[in-house]
Amino acid sequence: MAESEIVVRTATPGDLAFVSMDGRLSDAVVRRKVSDADVIVALHIREPVGYLRLEWLWSTLPYIEMIWVLRSHRHAGVGRRLLTRAEDGLARRGCATLFSSSQADEPEPQAWHRQMGFEECGWIAGVNEGGVGEVFFRKPIGATPDNAK
Repeated sequence: MAESEIVVRTATPGDLAFVSMDGRLSDAVVRRKVSDADVIVALHIREPVGYLRLEWLWSTLPYIEMIWVLRSHRHAGVGRRLLTRAEDGLARRGCATLFSSSQADEPEPQAWHRQMGFEECGWIAGVNEGGVGEVFFRKPIGATPDNAK
């Protein structure tokens, strides 16, 4: 699969089943997020293969609540494309920084964040099932891994 075969766009009501498949949020909340343009979907040959959902900390700071890509499409640039689209939209909304996080016991997602230009900015102990902590990241909007610092 070539990265050029991926189309990334704002999610529509027709994408609701796909962009809520992780089951973390109620259908009503996901529907509101789609309506507010806080969900982005990636498609390969018109079929959804990934999504990114935004949350807002203190109603002002954008936070990646979920980024998810089908296993069959991982390591092919889909996550990067979703992130770029999110950053472009956030820049148009006047946002300067994007936040995200990963469970402390998930080295692969942490490595992805660092590859995408995020830097670690905090940690909360015991907030996940089994007492696992959460590592928080921040990235200046529009920063590439080469110019993030």
